[in-house]
Parts: sequence; C-alpha cells; structure tokens
Amino acid sequence: MTDSEQTRSTLIQGCVDILPDGGLDARLAVAAKEGRQLRVKLGVDPTAPDIHLGHTVVLTKLRQFQDAGHKAVLIIGDYTARIGDPSGVSKTRPQLSPEAIEANALTYQEQAWKVLDQDPEKLEVRRNSEWLEPLRLPDVFKLLSASTVARILERDDFEKRFNASESISMLETLYPLLQGYDSVAIDADIELGGTDQKFNMLMGRTVQEYYGKPPQTVMTLEILPGTDGVQRMSKSTGNYIGVTEAPDEMFGKVMSIPDDAMVLYFQLLTSRAASEIGEMREALAGGTLHPRDAKAALARELVARFHDEEAAAAAEQHFNELFRDKKLSADADLVDCPLEAGDNEDGSVYLPKLLERWFGLSRSEARRRIEQGGVAINDEQVRSQNVPFEGLAGSTIKAGKSTKFHGSITLKD
Repeated sequence: MTDSEQTRSTLIQGCVDILPDGGLDARLAVAAKEGRQLRVKLGVDPTAPDIHLGHTVVLTKLRQFQDAGHKAVLIIGDYTARIGDPSGVSKTRPQLSPEAIEANALTYQEQAWKVLDQDPEKLEVRRNSEWLEPLRLPDVFKLLSASTVARILERDDFEKRFNASESISMLETLYPLLQGYDSVAIDADIELGGTDQKFNMLMGRTVQEYYGKPPQTVMTLEILPGTDGVQRMSKSTGNYIGVTEAPDEMFGKVMSIPDDAMVLYFQLLTSRAASEIGEMREALAGGTLHPRDAKAALARELVARFHDEEAAAAAEQHFNELFRDKKLSADADLVDCPLEAGDNEDGSVYLPKLLERWFGLSRSEARRRIEQGGVAINDEQVRSQNVPFEGLAGSTIKAGKSTKFHGSITLKD
C-alpha cells in the first residue's frame, strides 16, 4: 500500500457517509495537483463546558486531516449556540446566556487542544459571530432564499415533531442555514460531523452553491457508544469518559466497556491503520488476543494521549493491583451492616440501594461505579445492578474510586 493509499484509508476509517460519491478522492486529487491544503471544517456549539470521548471522535478525524498536511478549521459556534442545534432533540432547546456561552467556549477550546495540533499552519480557529452578527435583514432574506420550508421539514427530527403536532420554532428552522453559511464564510472543502449532522452538512452544500461557491464534501462519522456499549456516550446517561478525568478513572472506565464495543473504540478514537485493526479483530475472534489485553492497550493509549505516558503506566499498575491481582482494598475497614427484609426483591437485591445506604453514594453514582467495574463482592467484580439475595449475607462489598476506597461492608443476617 502506497503512502497516499494509507492516508486515504486512515481518513475514511470510521466514516458512515462520504458525500457525494468520490467527493473525498476528488478533493484530495485537486489538493495534490494544486499543491494546497484542504480546508476541513468542524463546527461546535459551546452549549456545555466539558467534552468526553464521544466529542473527540470528530476531533480525532480532524487531527488525521492535519497529520495528512491539511488545515483544520475549527468553528466555535458562539452565535449559533444562541439558537441551539435542534439535531436529535424532541423539543425546542432553552437559550443560553452570552456569559455561559463564552465560559463554555473557553473550556471547550482548552480541552480540544488535547486532540488537535495547534500549529498555525495546520489550525485555524474562528467564531461564527465574526460573520453572522454583522448580517443585516437583507442579508438574512438572501440566506433564507437558499432553501425552502419543504426542504427544512425533511429533517427527521423536524418531521417527527411536525407530525406529532409538537412545537418547532422559526428560529430552529434557521439553524441549518446558519451552519451552511459558516461553510460559505470559511470556504470549506470538507465538513466533518456525526451522523446526526448529515442534514445540516448537506444544507451547507446547498448554501455554498447558492452563494456561488464549490460545494463541500460531507463526511459523517459513527456515534461512539458509551461505557454500556449500547447508548451513545452522554453525560445525561452517565456512560461517558471525560477527557479531563483522572488517569485512574479514565483507565478503569475504558476497561469496563463491553468486549464487542472495543474494536469500534479503536476505529473511532485512535489513528491505528484499518489493516492493524482488522488483524486485531481476527486475533480476538481466533482467541490469540485476549479482550482484556486489547482493552488495556486501548486504555494506555487514551490515558497517555490525554495525560502522559507516565500517568498511563501508573494507571495500569493501579488497575492491575485493584482488580487483576485481586488486591481490592485490602486495607479498608470492615463495617458490619445487616441486610433488611425489604432488600430481598423476588430473590435478588438492588445493589445501588445498598451502596447508597452504606457508602453514602447517590444511586446514579453507584450505578456508574458498577458499570466501571469498580464494585466487587468477595473480590469478584460485579457487572449487574441486581445480585442474588441468597448467599449475600456474610459477603464483603467493596466500592472503589481512584486510589481511595470508601470502605467495605460485611453483610450479616
């Protein structure tokens, strides 16, 4: 495989759609012929202060374009954040204050630097208030003329809300056009986004053509599942891994993801070649590579990326001491706590309720620790929130966080 073929393979890895067909190849060919960088756009609205690994999927793809010699154009949507992207939501979003948007924007940028190359030759950071705020009413009329109401209502989320007679504000219908105008303003060659952004990015092509610009190529990426391996990674569901989490926490959470989600994590979060990931998949299927070892390699790589190599090595050692080497909280105090009659629910016990009672954890935090593999009964990790009642009396429950354990409980009749 030639270097150009290897680069192309890396750039398309993890992509769901590349539109139009052949669009990326055509862009790469033009760039090579003209000896110029492609301008690769990623727009993000600072509607929340912190980012997790799910957010870094598109940032990682943007970094791959940088590594291939192209320019990443990161657009901080400080103006569009006032509307809120309606993608995938079932009701109108509340509007944020300018102060909250600015605070979120600063935090988001700082965390994005953990992924992107900050070399000015490879990175351009813009705020879309630069070109959206000066628009006058005639300019807005022109932008609105770029599309139709029928086209806007083709969006899945708008269509569903319309058919259910649910509210759709006129402000929301303007959002895809504003995002498209971003592509006009920065002369985007390529735009990246999750599959939930497909409509908005295709609207960017429409708006660019309307303004006499070459339409961008659209590349959508798979959505990263959370630590449960099912739902998309989200803070609201508690299945996320934050990029600023402590190394021990990050390592442990990565080790807790289901085996069948691991290859997708490698595809979306690392720059490993598709051929290498294919070999890994075969080794896992053939039994020559243990899932635990593959996950440990992934956890080391991610901790090193967001912290450093030394932190990654220490986090792995800590994890092994706690779990693989069966040294779970050997020095923790034991507290005798009786099971109550109400704990027995049809032969099983809801473990978060016990952790709430004796460890002082909220039930959501207890569920999160179970998902992370940070809870054990008799030194065996627990993966289910419901455990058999029979035989539980006399057992020792341990729940750990980072390097500190909050105690152990011996359950008695």
